[in-house]
Amino acid sequence: MHSIAKMPNLLKIKGVIHLLLKFVILGGMLLGLPLTGVYLAGYPLDRYLEFPPQTRYVDHAPFSWLAFTILTMIILAVVLSTAIRGIQGHKKRPHKTVKSTPKPFPQWGWIGLATGIVAWILAWTRFPWFIPYQPHTFSPLWFSYIVVVNALCFRRTGHSLMTDRPGFFLLLFPASAAFWWFFEYLNRFVQNWYYTGVEFDPWPYFWYASLPFATVLPAVLSTKQWLQSANWIKLGYGDIRPIRLSNPRKAAICALLLAAAGLAGIGIWPNHLFPLLWVSPLLILVCLQAFMKERHIFSEMAAGDWRSGVAAALAALVCGLFWEMWNYFSLAKWEYSVPLVHRFVIFEMPLLGYGGYLPFGLECIVIGDMLEKLYNSSILQQTNSQPI
Repeated sequence: MHSIAKMPNLLKIKGVIHLLLKFVILGGMLLGLPLTGVYLAGYPLDRYLEFPPQTRYVDHAPFSWLAFTILTMIILAVVLSTAIRGIQGHKKRPHKTVKSTPKPFPQWGWIGLATGIVAWILAWTRFPWFIPYQPHTFSPLWFSYIVVVNALCFRRTGHSLMTDRPGFFLLLFPASAAFWWFFEYLNRFVQNWYYTGVEFDPWPYFWYASLPFATVLPAVLSTKQWLQSANWIKLGYGDIRPIRLSNPRKAAICALLLAAAGLAGIGIWPNHLFPLLWVSPLLILVCLQAFMKERHIFSEMAAGDWRSGVAAALAALVCGLFWEMWNYFSLAKWEYSVPLVHRFVIFEMPLLGYGGYLPFGLECIVIGDMLEKLYNSSILQQTNSQPI
C-alpha cells in the first residue's frame, strides 16, 4: 500500500523532469545550432554575441516578386484552408446556443483603459518635462492592454487569466522575458529587426528591454482566452473533420531534423531561411512532445479541435497589430529589414511579415501550457486550475 501511495508523486516528478528536459533541449538547440552553423561556415562569432546589438552585418537581398508570390501563396494556403474548415464546421453545428448575460465591465478594467490612454498619449508626444521617461512608454501601454483584455474576458465569461490564476499569471511575466530574449538572440543571425531612438549600456539595456519583453506571453495568452470564448470560435472550430497521419512519429522525426538544419543554417543563408526563426522553435517543441507521447497542439487539431490553435494564432496577430501601431510613433522603437519581401509596409512591418505572428501565437500557447504544467506540479499549485 505504501508503494502504491507513492505512485502519484513519482508520476508527478517524472512529468516535471520531462518538462524541464524539453526546456533544456529547446534552449540548447536555439542557442547552439545557429552559432555552430556560422562557426562551421567560418564567420566571426563575436559579431553575433555583441551586446547591445548595434553592428549591421547582414546584407539583405532586394525585393523579389517571385519570393513575394511564393510566400504569399504559402500563407494564403494556410489561412484560407483554416477559414474554409471553420466555415464548414460552423455550418454543421446548431446555431441556437445559450447566450450568457454579459457581466458589467469591471472597475479595474476601466482603470487599465484610462492608464492605457494616458500611456498612449505620452508615447506619441514629446513633452519636454517627460524627456527622461520617454524611452520607457512601451511597458505601461502593454500592462494596460493586458488588464483591459482580461477585463473584456471577465465581462463575457466571468473568468479571466488574471483573476482566476493570479499565481500562474504572474509567473508568465518573467518567463515571457526569457522567452523573447531567445528570439532576440535568433534575430542576431538574420537581423530582420533592429532598435532605434535610444542607446543604453549593456546592463541598463538588458533591464530596460526585459520589462517590455515580459508582457509578451501575458498579452497573447490573455487575448487568446478572450477570443476562444467567442461563439464563432466555438461553433466554427470545435468539431472539424479529423486528420489522420499514417506515421506521426516518423513525421515528427523529419520535422525535428528540418527544424534543426534550418536553425543551423539561418546565419549562413539568412536571406532564404529567415522564416524559420518563427517556425523552428514551434516544430522543436511539438516534436519533443510527440516523442514523449504527449498531447500537443497539432494532435488536438488532428483530432478535430482547432479552437485553441486558431484562437492563439489570431491572438498573436491582434497583439501584433497593436505592437506595430504603438511602435510607429514611439521614441524607442524597432524597424525592419526583411529580405526579398519587404514591400507594402503597414506601420513599420512589411505586409507578409504579419504572417509570422500566426506560428508565433502557437509557440506562445505551447510554452504557456508547459509553464502551467510546471506550475501545477509545484508547491504553488492552485486548487481550481483551468486550462488556458
